[in-house]
Amino acid sequence: MTHQSSLPSNTRNKLVLRRTRKRFSPKVFIDRTIETTAIISLLITGFSGVGAIACWGMEIIETNANSNIIISGWQQQKNICLGAMLVSCSAFLGTALVGASFSVQRDKF
Repeated sequence: MTHQSSLPSNTRNKLVLRRTRKRFSPKVFIDRTIETTAIISLLITGFSGVGAIACWGMEIIETNANSNIIISGWQQQKNICLGAMLVSCSAFLGTALVGASFSVQRDKF
């Protein structure tokens, strides 16, 4: 005596699930890394720009309040934010160049 399922035969065949393993694709990994780096560098550029503008405003307020200050802490913070903007903007341009070269290489122009 064999055990028969109460389901019809066509439904039994549909219930067989196959698990496939995802393969590691270096191309997908590189593309996602480039995309993530570009997005993060743009965000850092924007936030550093806002920080530089805020520090510039605080520097003006501090200078108008007390004219005896030669170099304020806000000026140094502004320069740090501007430097971070420059670095992150160049990182964005670099990732855009690398991403474009990979896409041209894949298309085989």
